[in-house]
Amino acid sequence: MATPAPLPLVVRRGAGTPLPAQLAAQVRELVTRGTLSSGTRLPSSRALAADLGVSRAVAEQAYEQLLAEGWLEARRGSGTFVAAVSPAGRPHPRPTPRPAASAEPVIRLGTGTPWIDPRQQAGWRRAWRDVAHADPPTGYPDPAGLPEVRAAIAAYVARTRGLDCGPDEVLVTLGTGDGLRHLLPTLPPGAVAFEDPGYRAAVAACEFAGRRVHDLPVDAEGASVEALAAMPDDVRAVYVTPAHQHPTGITMSAGRRLALLEEVRRRNACVVEDDYDSEFRYDVAPLPALATLDPERVVHLGTASKSVSPGLRLGWLVADSGLVAEIAERRDLAHDVPSWPAQRAWLSMLRDGHVDKLVRSARRVYAARAGLVVAALSPYGQIGQPVAGMYLTLALPGDVVEAVTRDCLAAGFDVPSLAETTRSSPRTGLVVGFGGVSDEELARALDVLTTALTTALARHT
Repeated sequence: MATPAPLPLVVRRGAGTPLPAQLAAQVRELVTRGTLSSGTRLPSSRALAADLGVSRAVAEQAYEQLLAEGWLEARRGSGTFVAAVSPAGRPHPRPTPRPAASAEPVIRLGTGTPWIDPRQQAGWRRAWRDVAHADPPTGYPDPAGLPEVRAAIAAYVARTRGLDCGPDEVLVTLGTGDGLRHLLPTLPPGAVAFEDPGYRAAVAACEFAGRRVHDLPVDAEGASVEALAAMPDDVRAVYVTPAHQHPTGITMSAGRRLALLEEVRRRNACVVEDDYDSEFRYDVAPLPALATLDPERVVHLGTASKSVSPGLRLGWLVADSGLVAEIAERRDLAHDVPSWPAQRAWLSMLRDGHVDKLVRSARRVYAARAGLVVAALSPYGQIGQPVAGMYLTLALPGDVVEAVTRDCLAAGFDVPSLAETTRSSPRTGLVVGFGGVSDEELARALDVLTTALTTALARHT
């Protein structure tokens, strides 16, 4: 029997990895790449050790590991061979892409990343010190949320949104999307209507839950009740953003709110009110929540993601106490409970006024930035006049949107298109966020945007 050829292995004594592990990894890679095919005879452990200048024990340990994993097989009196590993069963390591050394990070002008006042970081650190000094629970926290946190949220929504509720009507969530996911299983079988254009993550959550989705058009007064009335009778819930429609920025009119509630009563359905950024109204005080008009028919969803930090992952659901108890019971069975540290930190931030300070400072910044963006972009198309929040919509022809987004991306700015929020709506345009950037980045972004718009519109005409 011919002597096997030496293996192309390398020993790196200063690498910090044990030598047997180094040899085993290299043999494994040779097999997965097909360099060593099934049935190939390998050098003996003594010959391998001599070739590499290592002890025989090192070679033996490497072979023993590969034999145990099934990569090699030992044949009595013949030696060690590559096992019959089928090509389909071979693991294929994914190459790790290496970014170009000179590539600049792309800045996204997204709608969901807030501006957090850097001068207020002391309040954030103070809250987490409070958490560190608190006694953690010995078991799982209350599945509805810590009682003191639920009480604080009830007081907060009463003060800021005019929503009178008790702690037993509050469920602590991980945000508005999490609140919707917990609500969906409690609804009778049927479909859910969503604004279009609208919040596509909520639509995805509904579809993942196996619910049918109906697209609800949006006009100048908000979600169309006329279109809702024409939908099948199986609609069990209507998901809306009445305080600041996402992404058009429209505030649902008083008449439309009353008509919506009348229609859902007729259907024996409910309204899911996503109140994601109403605290950032900068023309007047935040409007009362839709839930104030019918707290038994409206499920109110709120979040701390826009006021404090998306990474905190904390929000709330306000509904009838029976519904809150039902959701909490389901959570308890699944051990799906909100984070205790995040709840304690939020409670501390509420109590010491940190949340209010962040909201006030961000509201001033958003108002100023909205003015700059409107002044820069209004010559190029129809702007949804912003009255709150951290973004605006610029209506444009589809081919112009495509050209502008491409040119902006090449210049280092990712500008979302309205298509990212639509399903059947024919609207086209850009959705320009101005929250999660610095003043300098926003100035550069507007320069890039206006240049790209000028070029694209000239080609379009």
